[in-house]
Amino acid sequence: MKRILIISTNYSGSEGSNIKETGVWLEEFAVPYLVFKETGYEITLSSPKGGLSPVDIQSLSCSNPMEWDDCIKLLRNTTPLSEIDYKSYDVLFIPGGHGPMFDLANDLLVKEVVEYFYDKNKIISAVCHGPAGFVLAKDKNGESILKDKKVTCFTNKEEKIVRKDEDVPFLLESKIRDLGARFEDATPWAEHVCVDNNIITGQNPQSALLLAEEVIKALSN
Repeated sequence: MKRILIISTNYSGSEGSNIKETGVWLEEFAVPYLVFKETGYEITLSSPKGGLSPVDIQSLSCSNPMEWDDCIKLLRNTTPLSEIDYKSYDVLFIPGGHGPMFDLANDLLVKEVVEYFYDKNKIISAVCHGPAGFVLAKDKNGESILKDKKVTCFTNKEEKIVRKDEDVPFLLESKIRDLGARFEDATPWAEHVCVDNNIITGQNPQSALLLAEEVIKALSN
């Protein structure tokens, strides 16, 4: 049985920031999680600190499918990443939301996990702001794992549209470009996924389903 490790954010926002309430964007966790579950994979949900991975309240809506409610419950009790035997997993997946920009982007254990998966050519996947969890990771030559790779994420245009471009610690698209990636984007809010060997990235919430399908396709090869 294939095993999938999901790392979600613990960051909920700060009174000292214009981003006072954030976390994981529910669609970006729920859609891939339910696809993976339907396929029968073993899934472990973790976060750097364990416990609550807060859901961005802006991603909560009466129009959300009812099965997403169970996903919210799962996010209330994540396993601390330090307690995970991450080497026993086949896939790493990081959902987005603005939270990862504040904690996963700076977490040294997340860096260690990403570097291990990359070195062993295991699948590394993330959607929207999730690729923030990749920015510290380097290969054995000390280069960014994203250098010369085809990668996407929540774009600078999309960040400006939601008026968070001056509130985030950095612009993720700009950071990924600075690391030497071959960044690709589509029209804001369009479904868009990049696959480059074992690195699979999605641009925005609308890309969550396609990303999950690409992960499953890669696992079956």
